[in-house]
Parts: sequence; structure tokens; C-alpha cells
Amino acid sequence: MAYILNTRKILIWGISVTDNVAGGAPVRRKRGCTTVDIARALGVSTMSVSRALRGIEGVSESTRSAILRMAEAMNYVPDSTARALSQPCSNLIGISVPTLFNDVFAEILEGMRSTFQSAGYETVIDTTDYSPAAELAWVERVLSWRPAAMILTGAHSDPQLRDCLKVRGVPTLELWQYTDDPIDICVGIDHYAAGLAIGRHVFRLGYRRPAFVGAPEFRDPRAEERLAGFMAAFGTTSRREASIARPVETNAFEAGRTGTLTLLAESSEYKPDVIFYLNDHLAFGGSTACQALGLQIPRDIGVVGFNALGLTKVLSVPITTVSTPRRLMGVMGARNLLARIRGSRVPSSICLPVEVIAGATTRLQF
Repeated sequence: MAYILNTRKILIWGISVTDNVAGGAPVRRKRGCTTVDIARALGVSTMSVSRALRGIEGVSESTRSAILRMAEAMNYVPDSTARALSQPCSNLIGISVPTLFNDVFAEILEGMRSTFQSAGYETVIDTTDYSPAAELAWVERVLSWRPAAMILTGAHSDPQLRDCLKVRGVPTLELWQYTDDPIDICVGIDHYAAGLAIGRHVFRLGYRRPAFVGAPEFRDPRAEERLAGFMAAFGTTSRREASIARPVETNAFEAGRTGTLTLLAESSEYKPDVIFYLNDHLAFGGSTACQALGLQIPRDIGVVGFNALGLTKVLSVPITTVSTPRRLMGVMGARNLLARIRGSRVPSSICLPVEVIAGATTRLQF
């Protein structure tokens, strides 16, 4: 589903959903008068209405006058977003994210929002559910609107998409994942290095039997890079040498719990002493599974998350995790993209640092 965002409301396929009013339920307003309504009322084509309202030739003066009078009578208000979509080199920026039901991408978007808003740009967003094919289809659609720029999540886009954006010369920002070979510019983190850093931290604590609970294989390439880095810290180059669970549940808390129960039930010979999770939400779900099995954290097993999400700030037992600069990434990426749109030179690739947060779900094993 596509979301056209401006500074005051979200337009979802023609329905305006405003903010809550005085703490009440969201107010839904019916779609206003459109060019189609005017055309039907007068028995003319929508093309004629569009030409008359925009002052373009091809409509007789009598028809133009009738259309303008009907537009006034029906309280027609031009849709600035639709107008932007139809104009070349508009103030529209297309954004592709895997999902909006994830704190990571929500915080990155929040970092970009105020920067684009102050510069007079609007954003149109679509979710791809981690599908390169869906991302390709979305970008091709946005390019038909001739946007000012594009923003992609990660650096594993379809090769056809990369070639298309490079050939067209559309200013393009790749976020969340660092690469030294971006389509245009990139601001992200090195996910392999982040996994390696947290892996080395728990290895120094004395953990020797790592396990992992994450997304289905091939779904999230950034998570796979973190896993590879984490296992490398233990001298484990093959992921088959460790216990791995890949639950299919879409709810992160449920996936963490289910994955942990499955992993520990299957590990009759290989008993993991530390579990690395896709993110903090899965780690929390996994913690509840460990407690249900009578395992005490960190005495019996270590738990490691990723991203230092807001949840970790309110837990009575802080999760050992990795802090990622999500909002900063959004702000810096937006600023660099605006500079590219204006023709300024900016660094092609920026790798932001991460920080290992030593929580209370791991401890010294010696």
C-alpha cells in the first residue's frame, strides 16, 4: 500500500485521515469533489475538465466557462499532491521501506520528515515486505511521476533497479545499510561489523556455544550479514555449526518466543549458552520463553538483541544489545539527498558507528 505523506495529514488512496481531535477517535472525512465529479455533472471528459482548470488549450471558451462555474459551485479544491505527481522535477520524493510496523524504519523516517518538510518537499512511501520485485515495481511506478529523488532501504536492490536509476540520473539515497558501491549516495551502518562487535563482546565474556533466532532465510539480507559477523567472532564460518531458528510469525515478540522454544527443544546435543536475536523485540519474546522453561537469564543462558529499541529502556533487566543511530541516519541522509538534488557534491558513502550496550542479560562466564 502506498502512503502519500505531507506535513499535516496522510492521504491513503483519496481518504483524508486527520490527527486525533481533543483526544477522541480519528476523524475520517469523505473525499472532496474531483475532476471526475465535475466531468459527470457536465457530461464532458475528465481531460477537458483538467485542461480547463489548468488553463491549457484544447477546450472551447464556452466549455471552459461552464467547467469553472461548476467547479466553483461544487467547491472543487485542487489536490496539490496529485498536481505534484503530474509535474516533471516535482517536489516529490519516493521512499521504499520493508515495513512500517518496525521501530527501526519509523525512527529513520522521523529523522527525515522534518528535514524534507522545512525544505518544501513531500514524500510518498510504499512498503515492500522485503521483496526486491515489489521494490522494483514500486520504483518504476514512482519514476513515471518524475520525482525529485528516490530513497531505498538497504543495498540489495534488484540489479535492474540499480541500472534504471543510474541511467536516469535520479538522485538516489540508500539507507540503513552501508555499501562502498551505492547507486548514488548511501548513509548506513556496516551490519557485518556490528554483528562481529557484539559477537566479540560476548565471546570475551566466555560464551562459546552461540545460537541465533531471526527471520526466514533470504528475507532480510542485513540480518544475515549481522549473523555472519556474530558467528565469525566465535571462529564459526559455517552457520551449520551453530543452532539457528527461523520462525515464520510476523509479530516480533511471538517470533522470538516461538523461535526460542523451537531452538531449545531441538538442541538435545548442542546446548547454546547465548542466543543472538534479530532485534530487541525478538530478544524480549525469547526471554519469556527461557523463563517459561525455567532458565534464569543470564545464569543459565545469555540473551543478546540488536538496535537498542525503546523497549530496552523500560525493562527491569536491560538487554545486552547494539545501539544503532537510526534518527541521525535519517537526518543525515535527508540533508545529503537535498544537497544532491540541488547539484552539490556530497560523500558517496557514509558509514555511521554503532555501540555495544552491555546489559544484564549476559555476564562473565569464568
